[in-house]
Amino acid sequence: MEYKRGRFSWLLRPLLIVYDIFIINLFAHYLLDLNDGNLYFFSLEILNNKELLYIIYSIIFWIVSTAFLKFYDVYRYTSFLNIISLLFKQLLIFIVSVFAFIGIFRSINIQAFVVFNYILYTFIAIGFIKVISFLILKSFRAYLNGNIRKIVIIGYGKNVEDLIHFFTTKKELGYIIKATFSDNNSENVTGTIKDSFNFLKNNESIDEIYCAIDQLSDQQVNQYVKYANINHSNIKFIPKTSKLFTKKLRADYYAYQPILSIQEGPLSDDFNKFIKRGFDVLFSLFTITFILSWLSVILFILIKLESKGPLFYKHKRNGIDYKEFDCYKYRSLKTTEEVKGTYVKPQDPRLTKIGKFLRRTNMDELPQFVNVLIGEMSVVGPRPHMLSYTDEYSKVINKYNFIYRHHIKPGITGLAQVSGFRGEVETDNDIINRVKYDNFYIENWSILLDLKIIFQTIANIIKGEEKAY
Repeated sequence: MEYKRGRFSWLLRPLLIVYDIFIINLFAHYLLDLNDGNLYFFSLEILNNKELLYIIYSIIFWIVSTAFLKFYDVYRYTSFLNIISLLFKQLLIFIVSVFAFIGIFRSINIQAFVVFNYILYTFIAIGFIKVISFLILKSFRAYLNGNIRKIVIIGYGKNVEDLIHFFTTKKELGYIIKATFSDNNSENVTGTIKDSFNFLKNNESIDEIYCAIDQLSDQQVNQYVKYANINHSNIKFIPKTSKLFTKKLRADYYAYQPILSIQEGPLSDDFNKFIKRGFDVLFSLFTITFILSWLSVILFILIKLESKGPLFYKHKRNGIDYKEFDCYKYRSLKTTEEVKGTYVKPQDPRLTKIGKFLRRTNMDELPQFVNVLIGEMSVVGPRPHMLSYTDEYSKVINKYNFIYRHHIKPGITGLAQVSGFRGEVETDNDIINRVKYDNFYIENWSILLDLKIIFQTIANIIKGEEKAY
């Protein structure tokens, strides 16, 4: 069970629900003329007060639709982008609901622009309060130390360090680390795991306990769970980084044997596929028509002047469902032969002068918009890697997480790349983080996230990247 602490924060969600329903019906009263004559449904007079019926209809529809979309499931760690995405989704459903009401009861005669004005003003009022409340709470935590969560972290390792860094740098989330415990004699540690039990015994006001579960015995886990239950604290587990957890794994049982399978993500939905594919086609057509058409002519001359060989270079990559395809680039090397398992390194002797520029600015990737147009790639998605790295990745990452990465089309750019994990694979950590960010993208896809990644890619090109070679 997850417990909620705090004197007033638990009231925010019901207050927002009441406010939203009040705004919907207040604006309907002043902007929509619903009570013009009796109300009919297929020639049957059912009520002479359309406004009352709309109040009942709007309350039921709003509560059901917001519950379905989890419109009010906004937590302290929810990103601003997710809030905007929720607002857009709920707006679309609200538009459908309003026009459905008017369409079903055919005696209502309201001009379309009046309805759109009502919808616009309503969502400006709802969205404004939702965003303002979110920002006020963040400021309240960051500057006034209000709405605070006191936490304890158990364990050590890169995943624990990343979590500590997250909590200490994101002051607006309102987490205060009261103590950290581990058995590896690390610096800045309060004590050992054994000491943590005495600490918790003497501190009943801890809100959340974060445990690196791979480093604890079953008996220790049970002790933490017992403390959490008695003291109404939340207990959460940090998975081992090399055993990436994905919320899209479903456990089915064949007799008593658990079998893991991959559940459907947002891009398994036909409507979402249509939106993403439509965006890919329009974006790639624009790029090919207005950029590649003249840039290819210039680069053909420059590349040919410096070294013999074709303008384009193609290399085999794994795409969706592991299908191989030819991925296109502007040639940046003196050779077109791909060396197995070898990324281009700084000061690589194979690089041409124009090739260095192309790779530093990512312009060598532009021909991949042809791959996007013919449906082999997407503008945004997990970057396709060399075929020889398929086995290497699966040795480091447990296989079901690695397979999950290949459930959508690879992209010209991706979340991992704009987060600093691009280019040469130097350590296992590079592989782990690439797959981690790719899985997050697959599970949390939205068109707004795609746009954010595209803008971040452009910003990275302008300011330059350490691994851009």
